[in-house]
Amino acid sequence: MTPAGGRFPAKWTAARRLLQEWRGFDESARPDRASPVADILGKLLPQLGLDTRIKEADITAAWKGIVGEFIAQHSQPERLVAGTLHIRVIQPSVRYELDRTWKPEIIRKLREQFGEKVIRDIKFVL
Repeated sequence: MTPAGGRFPAKWTAARRLLQEWRGFDESARPDRASPVADILGKLLPQLGLDTRIKEADITAAWKGIVGEFIAQHSQPERLVAGTLHIRVIQPSVRYELDRTWKPEIIRKLREQFGEKVIRDIKFVL
């Protein structure tokens, strides 16, 4: 058996012709509906709420570079909900210092890196 058109053995081609007659249209004339995976995921992730999880992972990975070694040792981004980044801190004194002194600077750096719409506020939690 030799390939017909380089794709299928001859018996498959006969079966294919039979199916085309039965269905009433030529399958080879069907438009190519293939799309790049990136396009499909770009539409699907927001619908599933997973785009936020990706941003959370990016923020967690960049946290040390944004806040510095000392603050990174005493705090960790926990979750991002409706533009508010919740950050877990290990001590009340660190929470007070971050909330009163460093909050505007941390928000500015986060917005520079991730955009205005991603981070609107920060909430420090124990």
